[in-house]
Amino acid sequence: MIFPVFRIRWLKRALAMVLGVLIGVGAAQLVGLAQSPASPWEVGTEPAFPPFEMKDEATGNLTGFDIELMTAMGEAAGREVKFITLPFDGLIPALQSKTISAAISGMTITAERAQTIDFSRPYFKAGLAIAVQESNDSITSLDDLKGKRIAVAIGTTGADQAAQVEGATVSTFDNSPLALQELLNGRVDAVVNDLPVTLYAIREANLTGLKIVGELVTEEYYGIALPKNSENLEAMNTALETLLENGTYAEIYRRWFSADPPELPLVAPALAEAGTAKGLDWGRLFQNLMRGAWVTIWLTAASFFFGLIGGSLVAFAMISPFKPLHWLCRIYVDFFRGTPMLVQLFMIYFGLPALFQSLGFDLSFNRIFAAILALSLNVAAYLAEILRGGIQSIDRGQWEAGESLAMNPVETMRYVVFPQAFRRILPPLGNEFITLIKDTSLAAVIGFEELFRQGQLTVATTYRAFEVYLAVAIVYLVMTSLASMVFKRLEVYMDPINRPKKAAKEPAPSTAVT
Repeated sequence: MIFPVFRIRWLKRALAMVLGVLIGVGAAQLVGLAQSPASPWEVGTEPAFPPFEMKDEATGNLTGFDIELMTAMGEAAGREVKFITLPFDGLIPALQSKTISAAISGMTITAERAQTIDFSRPYFKAGLAIAVQESNDSITSLDDLKGKRIAVAIGTTGADQAAQVEGATVSTFDNSPLALQELLNGRVDAVVNDLPVTLYAIREANLTGLKIVGELVTEEYYGIALPKNSENLEAMNTALETLLENGTYAEIYRRWFSADPPELPLVAPALAEAGTAKGLDWGRLFQNLMRGAWVTIWLTAASFFFGLIGGSLVAFAMISPFKPLHWLCRIYVDFFRGTPMLVQLFMIYFGLPALFQSLGFDLSFNRIFAAILALSLNVAAYLAEILRGGIQSIDRGQWEAGESLAMNPVETMRYVVFPQAFRRILPPLGNEFITLIKDTSLAAVIGFEELFRQGQLTVATTYRAFEVYLAVAIVYLVMTSLASMVFKRLEVYMDPINRPKKAAKEPAPSTAVT
């Protein structure tokens, strides 16, 4: 079919119009991309490292030397800075996965770290110092720490230095304030930590009773960490150089440290030293995870045992006719079920000793006791509700049947009600036990080297986060699967209907002829 001439012209014009619109839109997009501001810097930091990064109590915003410096660098480079809070030992894995653009958190430039990430030029001169209680005159140097108890923050150069002290018992915590609180409570002999952070804590955070002894253990430089071959490295170095030259850096430094800044080298001396990141030793990793798994198992068993005893007592009290006891137990259950276990661990291990010491009582909890106490109190609240619900689910006629057999309430509970209730509560008991296996990982925050903490310690030295945490997850999966199998077998054994029965021995058929 032949189209009329006017239709062909109309089609050509329509096609030309569409093509023009597409070209215009594409050009506008390209111009917009060229004129749009550069992507923001997403910077990771841990807000528990005062005075470098911390939360402003008045505004709730991040503040500190590092925060002001990075913000000023962003302004100098014409880039927006977005801060992302992460634990310190999670900063390098986040850089390796490129989920953040950079990290600034008082991170010391070391040759080992430089094998997996890049560093900007140094922006701060620091060093490790030893903190002890004011009454301690026996420790004045690093050599005096032999055979002593030392608290450190995980993944820091202080932790590396403490690990080299002969015969020392090193406890790792998630951040420096927790390590200093451990020293203040008298559970360790010293803390090896960055000098500016320790001085700030003693002078500004009301950690009275502590002092710095000896000279600096090391001389170190902080740097801004970036992923390997990051395109932002040159821009950050240029911005930092600008702040050093125009006096902005010195102004920020004096505001936070009331002193003139020292001279900073272009390259940290540590990067000139030979060093490589430690490879992942699978044999050593297996040994460490098995050691941590054993701690997890016995911590779970002990906490569940005491929690079951406490939960049973609370459950019986809640179904008793004595109302004051019932309401007291209800408050207990609601509190421990309604607050995070992490908060309960902190209250018991750090809060109670500090409270009693402020009142003039010298009280300090052992780490093992505190962990089992917190876990047991928490699991007891859940088990109490499980037991109460199971007991009250039994028909009232069972109680009457026991009374008709001249049984007292205790005997009726023991021989009639509880055996039936136990079969009903066995599945949720198994679930609670499996949950407790995983919840023991929270004990890592008070320095417990259970399974999860062993993984963290390995990542802190090897920077192989995925492989290590995958191995940790597999070990947890094996433990929970075995526990699930045990409880399922117990359910079958306790079920009188579905329980497999042994075939009765029948006499052989008689062959006599009658």
